[in-house]
Amino acid sequence: MKIRSLGVAAALLAALAGPASAQIKEHVFKIGTGLSEDHPQAKALKFFADQLAARSGGKLAARVYTSGSLGNDISMTSALRGGTLEMTIPDSSTLVSLVKPFGVLNLPLTFNNEQEADAVLDGPFGQKLLATLPEKGLIGLGFWENGFRHVTNSRRPVQRADDLSGLKLRVIQSPLFLDTFNALGANATPMPFTELYTAMEQAAVDGQENPAATILASKFYEVQKHMVLSRHMYSAWVLLMSKKTWDGLSAEERKIVQDAAREATLHERKTIRAFSDTALADLKKAGMQITELPAAEQAKMRSKLQPVLAKFSKEFGEDTTAELNGELAKVRSGTTAAK
Repeated sequence: MKIRSLGVAAALLAALAGPASAQIKEHVFKIGTGLSEDHPQAKALKFFADQLAARSGGKLAARVYTSGSLGNDISMTSALRGGTLEMTIPDSSTLVSLVKPFGVLNLPLTFNNEQEADAVLDGPFGQKLLATLPEKGLIGLGFWENGFRHVTNSRRPVQRADDLSGLKLRVIQSPLFLDTFNALGANATPMPFTELYTAMEQAAVDGQENPAATILASKFYEVQKHMVLSRHMYSAWVLLMSKKTWDGLSAEERKIVQDAAREATLHERKTIRAFSDTALADLKKAGMQITELPAAEQAKMRSKLQPVLAKFSKEFGEDTTAELNGELAKVRSGTTAAK
């Protein structure tokens, strides 16, 4: 499915004029996120809300609830399935318990850059994953970028792969994340994101791993001194709507939601990449010491993770892993373009 701009405001008004607009009823969608209101993701959710209102003549509205006020990724996704919450945007890894193949997106050291991720997620592979969600009570409206993940900690600089050994690091509540960091010698500790800042502040954990934008927006620099640009995983969010909510919408309302989601996806990727470009400089100004692993140490990290890659390629589906690698090979050879 190709994500594209839908034209100028006049065209939108024309599309919504006339008999079709009678199919649009008033709806208010609650959207929950675990991130703070000044994070690019939360701002993009508000952009999505503005798009809904503009395209529906104000009849479709969305209210964004930030900072985990409606729960964490797992509990909010469960609420969508039960029909007690309309929308949320969890990390793709939290969907693995429902659809195992989602796990391949987080396999360590898979994507080389954001453009590869766009091509795979917007192409047939990503859309095939989204198509598995309705039977689980969810509607996938698109993949948003979280970004390449990096490690921070309060104890010491990480300059070699072996420097991760012994660090107690919070990870997403996922067996893949646990095994990845345990294989690197860390003491991986699963924990909801909403509990993380306090855990680091109280030294219950030494550190964590997240993209630069999240590290900055969540003010982790207040409780973390060291950061290494490990780029160990690429992380995507999935914009979700409850299938019970979706089933209650008319065809016209569904189209507005889908169109608003496509525009918001483009907007989110653009803004989070711009934010990430300046985040490292801002983190340095805030006092963080940032290191980068040399190529030889990256290679050592990859070697340590081979058993993890083998285990989870089977766990998530060898056919799915092969399909992902096939799509990446096409992208890298230039036989397909980013959508």
